[in-house]
Amino acid sequence: MNKIRSVCVYCGSSSGHDERYLKAAHSLGRAIAQAGLDLVYGGGTRGLMGAVSDSAIRAGGRVVGIIPRFLINREATEPALDRLHELLVTDDMHQRKHAMFEKSDAFVALPGGIGTLEEIVEIMTWAQLGHHRKPMVFANISGFWNPMLALFEHMDAQGFIHSSHLLKPLVIEQTEAIVPAILVAGSSVAEPAEGMKGVINRM
Repeated sequence: MNKIRSVCVYCGSSSGHDERYLKAAHSLGRAIAQAGLDLVYGGGTRGLMGAVSDSAIRAGGRVVGIIPRFLINREATEPALDRLHELLVTDDMHQRKHAMFEKSDAFVALPGGIGTLEEIVEIMTWAQLGHHRKPMVFANISGFWNPMLALFEHMDAQGFIHSSHLLKPLVIEQTEAIVPAILVAGSSVAEPAEGMKGVINRM
């Protein structure tokens, strides 16, 4: 039985300079909803955050926003937040990240800034420590995450990544392939395939 019921999407509160980022956010939000999965995200209503949530809502999906109180006026508008099916307002970023983890069965990093990077790397750290085995995805739109993926491989080659068999984020370039890959990954808790090299799994 598939264990995926909700997908957390980390992404920027800005749209970035490449229109393909915004298109990917719309596509992913719609795909999550059409698969009957809940979208869990950072609660923002602008940029890629706004695009992924708006598209999920328009496609009939259930959307859970989790946002620290001090960011409400910076990343969102209160009327737009009223559209969410569930809104959790936290006291700080640490509470936000913990709540997002607890409510999510898988994690996707769309393009974003330092906050997006920090969120997905923390989830990877928890996986490396054996705290979870939930699917993790880098949505590598237009090669956005290539520099970071190269750094991960460098860290591994230099002997600084341990328990790499627990650290296997999926790297997916086509947005439409993300939800199907998550559902496949969530249907089994088997270890990564024998002989898989490195710390990432490109698809």
